[in-house]
Amino acid sequence: MNGDASATNDSEANGREDGGASRFFASCAKGLEYLLVDELLELGASHATAAVAGVNAVGDIDAALRAVLWSRLASRVLWPLAAFDCADEQALYDGVAAIDWSAHLDARHTLAVDAHVAGTAITHAKFAALRVKDAIVDQFRERIGTRPSVDTDAPDVRLNLLLRKGRATLAVDLGGGSLHRRGWRAQQGEAPLKENLAAAMLLRGRWPQVHADGGGLLDPMCGSGTLLIEGALMAADVAPGLARHGDALPTRWRGFDATAWQRLIDEARARERVGRTALRAAFHGSDSDPHAIRAAQANAQAAGVAAAIAFAVTPVQQLAAPPQAQGLVVCNPPYDQRLAADENLYRDLGDALRRATPEWRAAILCGDEHLARATGLRASKRYAFFNGALECVLLACDTVRPPAQEPRPPAPLSEGAAMVANRLRKNLRKLKSWRQREGVDCFRAYDADLPEYAAAIDAYTEDADDAPRTFLHVQEYQPPATVPEADARRRFGELVRAAGEAFAVPRERIALKTRARGKGGSQYGAMAQRGEFLVVREGVARLRVNLFDYLDTGLFLDHRPLRARIAHIARGKRFLNLFAYTGAASVQAAVGGAAQTTSVDLSATYLQWAADNLALNGCTGGAHRLVQADALAWLEAERDQYDLIFCDPPTFSNSARAEDFDVQREHVRLLRAALARLALGGVLYFSNNFRRFKLDEAALADCADIHDISAATIPVDFERNPRIHRCWELRR
Repeated sequence: MNGDASATNDSEANGREDGGASRFFASCAKGLEYLLVDELLELGASHATAAVAGVNAVGDIDAALRAVLWSRLASRVLWPLAAFDCADEQALYDGVAAIDWSAHLDARHTLAVDAHVAGTAITHAKFAALRVKDAIVDQFRERIGTRPSVDTDAPDVRLNLLLRKGRATLAVDLGGGSLHRRGWRAQQGEAPLKENLAAAMLLRGRWPQVHADGGGLLDPMCGSGTLLIEGALMAADVAPGLARHGDALPTRWRGFDATAWQRLIDEARARERVGRTALRAAFHGSDSDPHAIRAAQANAQAAGVAAAIAFAVTPVQQLAAPPQAQGLVVCNPPYDQRLAADENLYRDLGDALRRATPEWRAAILCGDEHLARATGLRASKRYAFFNGALECVLLACDTVRPPAQEPRPPAPLSEGAAMVANRLRKNLRKLKSWRQREGVDCFRAYDADLPEYAAAIDAYTEDADDAPRTFLHVQEYQPPATVPEADARRRFGELVRAAGEAFAVPRERIALKTRARGKGGSQYGAMAQRGEFLVVREGVARLRVNLFDYLDTGLFLDHRPLRARIAHIARGKRFLNLFAYTGAASVQAAVGGAAQTTSVDLSATYLQWAADNLALNGCTGGAHRLVQADALAWLEAERDQYDLIFCDPPTFSNSARAEDFDVQREHVRLLRAALARLALGGVLYFSNNFRRFKLDEAALADCADIHDISAATIPVDFERNPRIHRCWELRR
């Protein structure tokens, strides 16, 4: 049993109307009630009035069954069985027990009870559902000695209890569960849109009329494809419940008219055959996330509309004009209560639509009114929609073409954002001569210079002859527990806005790594999946970085001086890179003239990245070896000698393919094994970024000459954070 039911009609159960019709209730998400009224009337209800989160309807059982099969908007269709006064839990039990349940289900059937309670008599929905179940099974046990079982997931009969103002209404759920499930969803994204909400957006955008006029449907942030698939099935005249129920009855309630249901199914299948044959390839979906596009393609295949929808991995800023001259843009941009959605993304969406689809209609579901305004779209109507418990704003636009007006200047920076922007400009002036002298294209521009704006900002300029672009990588630091979450979110947003303005970088070129509250405390949230690599230059080397898809970018900027030192002394040497990551140090050794390089890492992903970096610099062939292995185990089994070794282990690793590694615990064993592979006259550079690390020099005194060179390896742009890493030079 569960408490998610939402039958809210005041009608008496089994209330009869003229002509033998009965009252029934169709629930829906808040905001869809008036659309559902129109739909139920079209499906055969003789009367329908909007309630809160649903519609009270009058019609025969055939009209109710049509709603189960054909409603695109309803969540449930509830057919009342009985209503009675209910002052307390005993009255609830007695009222349910007074019903002859053998007329409604068989003892061999399974059942579930959903309950919705309001008032003081019974305050717990699960308890109310349990008492209904008890009354039913007790009656069966007393009469025939056996009883129905409970199945909350897929029961033969699902019942719905509404208890309000001392009155209980018990109904059978004719659809057997939520009707938003269409039966095609194979995969879904992080925040999937329910299909009935998608249908409401399409109807508010007048999609049926747009399609009839030959228009197309476009979703430039399509996620797992819900809006496009729902629009295609709507255009193909496919009953929403056809795939959901298939040949099975939606319920085994004994009052269910199986003959009428089969007639409706046969009619729906005939309409489907005609509609699918006539369906045009007029649907276009794009998203910046390749994983989302793969999920959308799988869902479209499952729904049988893949041939009609063209999907592409494309950021909204690069949206291309569809082939149709007119149509409907329908979109559910991301919004998140904790992080607060990025208004720049909404602004980019509005700009892209005005450029690519100026004559198209639009229906855009925005997180709130502020985000709706950020699109710059002129809505003919605004509707309040609820996506779950979150109230949203649906913009319905007759056209996305902008009204004739002077462009508005961007909003001024807040006081805090202006302070961050000024500090960034000061830092850029300070670093300018150093960067020009050293040829530094990738650097740290800000490192919590203002403590209340706690983040690191790194700038990466791509290696390009023509108009190289600068990207920013912004990584949030964990705020103190005394800082309220809302304040931390606001400050981080101000910092991002300030960074974009100080560098004149658009929002789509700023990668954010933000902390999320989770079990165990603050941690970084899910990364993007853009698959976008940049090529940057460090000295004479060219390296690939990815700012968006991983927590780290593929290039540790604080090791820049150490990599330069390796390049300077590498000529003719045999170089070994342990815990090689993306191979940046191996590339520097190779371009510095190393006779050979060996890069060892456990990750196949990072080794492929290292291979790509080496190839980018023309360093291929047998002289440049890549080894996928646990570095410590490989080192202890290795017998070759190396003139130059770089070892930069993680603080801790618990990979399933190797023993757990703790740098403090294992560093003596690691360095002894590395020194055993170091040729006479060679040098080993050992580095790590564990703040509390202590090198056990006494344990290594018999085999190494050790010098702490940390100060010489901290670059100018990391002077504010000299503890970013420690580094030692070891010789035999």
